Amino acid sequence: MTVLHNWKKSSRSGGQSQCVEIGQAPGLVGIRDTKNRHGGTLLVTHAAFDALLTSIRTDRLR
Repeated sequence: MTVLHNWKKSSRSGGQSQCVEIGQAPGLVGIRDTKNRHGGTLLVTHAAFDALLTSIRTDRLR
């Protein structure tokens, strides 16, 4: 079982309730819904998470 630590919500979320959080474990990043934290967690490698962030920042997901 993977234990994720240091869960964080983006500072850009402000008071919004439709957000995701990320947590970390050695070699992995966990992504979960802030409104349903027990609903499941997507686990990806750091490289996959970095690629996702790059795609978001460069507007390549449309």
